[in-house]
Amino acid sequence: MSAANTSSPVLAADGSPLKRSLKHALRRQKLRALALIAPLLIFVLITFIFPIASMLFRSVQNDIVPNTLPYTVQALADWDANKDPLPPETVFTAMYFDMFPAAEAKRHTRLGTRLNYEQTGISSLFRQTGRKLDDLGKKIEKLLSKLDTAWNDGETWYELFNADQNIAEITLLQTQRNRIAKLTDSDTNGDINFAPSAEIAKFLPLTTRAYTAWAVYTSTQNGKDPAAANPWEAVPVALVLDLKTADLSDYSGPHVELLQELQKADLPLTSFTETFTNYDPDWATVTPWETIQTHSGLYTSGYFLNAVDAQKTPAGIAWQPEDKQILQKLFVRTLIMSLVITGSCIMLGYPVAWLLANLPMRKANILLILVLLPFWTSLLVRTSAWKVMLQQQGVINDILVWIGLVNDAERLIMINNQFGTIVAMTHILLPFMILPMYSVMQTIPPSYLRAAKSLGATNWTAFWRVYFPQSVPGIGAGSILVFILAIGYYITPEIVGGTKGVFISNRIAYHISSSLNWGLAAALGSILLAAVLILYWAYDRIVGIDNVKLG
Repeated sequence: MSAANTSSPVLAADGSPLKRSLKHALRRQKLRALALIAPLLIFVLITFIFPIASMLFRSVQNDIVPNTLPYTVQALADWDANKDPLPPETVFTAMYFDMFPAAEAKRHTRLGTRLNYEQTGISSLFRQTGRKLDDLGKKIEKLLSKLDTAWNDGETWYELFNADQNIAEITLLQTQRNRIAKLTDSDTNGDINFAPSAEIAKFLPLTTRAYTAWAVYTSTQNGKDPAAANPWEAVPVALVLDLKTADLSDYSGPHVELLQELQKADLPLTSFTETFTNYDPDWATVTPWETIQTHSGLYTSGYFLNAVDAQKTPAGIAWQPEDKQILQKLFVRTLIMSLVITGSCIMLGYPVAWLLANLPMRKANILLILVLLPFWTSLLVRTSAWKVMLQQQGVINDILVWIGLVNDAERLIMINNQFGTIVAMTHILLPFMILPMYSVMQTIPPSYLRAAKSLGATNWTAFWRVYFPQSVPGIGAGSILVFILAIGYYITPEIVGGTKGVFISNRIAYHISSSLNWGLAAALGSILLAAVLILYWAYDRIVGIDNVKLG
């Protein structure tokens, strides 16, 4: 054979190199396989991965504080409670102008609720303060009106702060758009018929900022033209405050005479420290300010600390008071009771699964129907039935009294405790243990036991040395399934468990539906997920996940 023939590539039927054709064929097969499983992957991504990712994000999310009180957070950054008993006047000033748009957007109550998770009483503090914020502004408005009625006209304010033909302060406008968008959870990028004047912003920075925030809010949220409406009461307050230190000698913009006249009048303005103290004496204490400062970050570990009965304080991490330390006990109770329920299901389910696998087909089918029968009944109905059966005047106690095992005056307490939860949940979860074990036992050839007996093994030895090891994969599959289902149940423990038989999942449900503390609920769920993963890893290391089979 010539050298040319040995060095030439092998060709496919279409004349292309065989190696390249094989690569294309394999690529097409992979793409075809990917297309087939793509719907499943998308479904898992949407229904499983995204919710878990969202839960993990919620457990550390804390943007409500910096988004609602951006300037207060900045002003509090340098304050040290150990050196100064109260924050300086600048902090109270920032709080006033932060709270005003927050109160208009009803965001201050949500902020109070969030901080109330960390310090009891702050929710009412923010709620009461929000109702009184207008008082200071209304006094200033009356004084302005007495000085010149032009201040009652919204057009005066618009002409004063609108850029018109002047250079616009675009950065300030965009900042306030973003601020109002975060407060209202809405889009604020539309046309608002206003842009703050860069010239007036030099002389009246606080007022320009307050007016711009109002213009964005009133245009995007109320659908009103800023030129035809009067601003928030906070804007006149900001104007009086700015004019106390402003130098208007170089200002030549609109309404310069009005501003100069107002500056000469030197209207009285109560300090914001005194104003907030009058709103509520608690503002004169360190507690609310320390709480705001401590929890002012975009992300927080506070929810996870609360989930283990600890809390984030200005001095560092500290444990909750003993009367509030319940979550650790619930975690331990959940894990222990779930393990007990799993063990109960194994002990009760194994003989049933063995019978299903070894009885004649007709009898096995009847027994299988009985196993599956609970699935045809509502979970709530089954749980309520157990509540009726287990109570002191229930069926079980009546039978025990009738046969003489229990005195009528000493009926057993089997409800609203851990025993009731274990019994009810064992019954509910038992099919999830039986079915995996049954599917595995069906695959065990009966000839193995006969062979063992023929070699001299007793029935027990044959079962324990031959049959049982082959059924372990089914036990493993059922155990994992029952355990994971058990730690997530909350309806059954709520109905039959009382205060002593509830799981941590009941607290998660409570925080989601009642207290609306979604951050803590997400943290509790994340810890529960981590515990399951750790146990799964331990099971894999000890038993081996490869030994888990469903048939």
